[in-house]
Amino acid sequence: MSMTQKETISAIVRTLDAKKAENIRVIGIRDLTIIADYFIIANGTSTTQTKALADEVEFQLKEKGLSPNRVEGYQGANWIILDYADVVVHIFYKETRNYYDLERLWSDGKEADISEFLDNND
Repeated sequence: MSMTQKETISAIVRTLDAKKAENIRVIGIRDLTIIADYFIIANGTSTTQTKALADEVEFQLKEKGLSPNRVEGYQGANWIILDYADVVVHIFYKETRNYYDLERLWSDGKEADISEFLDNND
């Protein structure tokens, strides 16, 4: 049973939110690049939390039958990327996130209201 894109985004956002990730952003980049349709960006307050967030997203999506195409940055845990093809998850350590400022780099993207993914009335 494959998940729709909205279900995938929703599962990721809910998992990050439940694990107390900070400043979760969903940015639509479909019109800007062939890399993906959406970036989901969030951060942890420590490298330990950053790793835990990535682990939990990966675990929750595997439970739903979805594995990432690639995972990067796990060793340093300053910036972990989980690539689910059309949805790429960027989980940062707070200072690293501020430094790279992906939101500014992708400011032409369409930011989604994450509450629509947290709403349980799908």
